Amino acid sequence: MERFADEVIIEVSSGSGGNGCASFRREKYVPRGGPSGGDGGKGGNVVFTVRRNLRTLAHLRFKHTFKAENGHDGEGSGRYGSNGADVIIPLPPGSLIRNIDTNELIQDFSDNQEDFIFLKGGNGGWGNIHFKSSVNQAPRKALPGKPGQTVKIKVELQIMADIGLVGFPNAGKSSLLDRFTNARPKIAAYPFTTKIPNLGVLTIGERDVIIADIPGLIEGASQGAGLGIRFLKHITRTSALAFLIDLSEDNYLDAFDILLKELGSFSEELIQKKRVLIGTKTDLEESNGRLAELTAKYPSEEILGASVFSGDGIKEVSYAFMRLAEEE
Repeated sequence: MERFADEVIIEVSSGSGGNGCASFRREKYVPRGGPSGGDGGKGGNVVFTVRRNLRTLAHLRFKHTFKAENGHDGEGSGRYGSNGADVIIPLPPGSLIRNIDTNELIQDFSDNQEDFIFLKGGNGGWGNIHFKSSVNQAPRKALPGKPGQTVKIKVELQIMADIGLVGFPNAGKSSLLDRFTNARPKIAAYPFTTKIPNLGVLTIGERDVIIADIPGLIEGASQGAGLGIRFLKHITRTSALAFLIDLSEDNYLDAFDILLKELGSFSEELIQKKRVLIGTKTDLEESNGRLAELTAKYPSEEILGASVFSGDGIKEVSYAFMRLAEEE
């Protein structure tokens, strides 16, 4: 869990082109051999590629510099230099590349899964075979290779999921994710157990629904309080939200309003997403009657009750998740 990383700054460099060669044929019985210098090879490109088995940017945490290979110099006898190898940088789906100075988006890897050539390598220099003419039969001119480019960029990760679980710490998000999937998040009876987003896959029939468990929010999260602010961005790409409300807590009737306010303060788009409210821990004695009170307060919202411990309502919640994920 400590290896989670969702934002890194890296320096990438394309390769320089190889130098052209100035040489002449030196062969027996060819007393006045012409130019024979080959061209330099092209420098390698900087290429980003999506790897679906990656879930974080942890592999970029300790290696911040990536450089493609330079093109090789041309040689005599018309031998061209070989091209430099590309440097290929793998990223998980949902990654963004931004300009480090302006924060301008350069590439979004949520929809486009094709390899992205970010920086092209420098062209190789011409050898002197290109400069032979009727007035200059023995040119000594050859061109150097073009230099590569070096750029610092910011790489961000926004987790892509169908359903984002939203709630206060210890509302039962991780327990629900564990019940539905094999994500096996850390679960304990104290706040802020979840320190990183967890992903799991709920499978019903032949349909998979990706669920994201986001670290618990507290009031003021949109202004930086608690652990929530760093991870609010991860639910911006979810198709729908599930608000988990702990019915055993005294603030159960106010929880949804507070959570909705925090999400709206961070992004108006979040409160426009499809959603369902889930009253959790219905098996506890102190939760008796509270699901009905919650339903009465929000008659226009879809509200379900569930208990991970007893299993009550779990099937209904799973079907609701499936429906929300399939709705356009």
